Amino acid sequence: MLCSFGCSLINSVAPALPTKIGAVLFPSFQALDLFGPLDALNSLSWNYPLNLSLVAATLDPVSTRPREMNAINSTFAERILPTHTFDTAPDLEVLLVPGGVGTWAPDRNSTVEYIKKVFPSLRYLITVCTGSHLAAEAGVLDGKNATSNKYLWEMTEQYPGVNWIPHARWVVDGKVYTASGVSAGIDATLAWIEDVYGTDVAAAITLGMEYDRHTNSSWDPFAEYHNLTGNAGENVSESFLEARLLSWY
Repeated sequence: MLCSFGCSLINSVAPALPTKIGAVLFPSFQALDLFGPLDALNSLSWNYPLNLSLVAATLDPVSTRPREMNAINSTFAERILPTHTFDTAPDLEVLLVPGGVGTWAPDRNSTVEYIKKVFPSLRYLITVCTGSHLAAEAGVLDGKNATSNKYLWEMTEQYPGVNWIPHARWVVDGKVYTASGVSAGIDATLAWIEDVYGTDVAAAITLGMEYDRHTNSSWDPFAEYHNLTGNAGENVSESFLEARLLSWY
């Protein structure tokens, strides 16, 4: 009886909490996609041991400045220093992938390949906005439910192997968390914190951030605004994406 009781206790021990978190950087990433989730994780690190790796193609500073969509030549942007390259990054347990106009840049291949390489060993993948497009291009979302930015929803039809959910603030499928556009990354990250660290921890971080958190993953007025009720590519004209992108030049 003692052995049976002891064995059941050992088998019921929860897995160790993740400590090794990384974020992918690439030119023209969306600032809040990255910094919103990182701020929540900053607060988490005050009470739980966490290590952050900022991973990019090189160790050069990575800027949020759009490289192609900047006709008025604004210099307003932020630059962040990577800690590792794709070749030197340590083993990670959690990977955060932001979105932004850089997700469809012609030199995105190294980012996509890195996601593809590390995904099998990750405990969790969190994408924000069009960061899910990079994950989809890497093939790691095939057969999974996922969501993305509703403003550019029609771009999801490039990845038919994914079951894109149009009406969702965020979607969880196994170890993958995909968030809708930009600010939704904060809600998805807080949902991940709640799932992994507990409701009280997520609530305390939310309160400290003075953030009006959405806890319903199906809350999505932006899907309604863009008239998205079906699957990827529905309710949009073929010229919709072209018109949207041209409006940014």
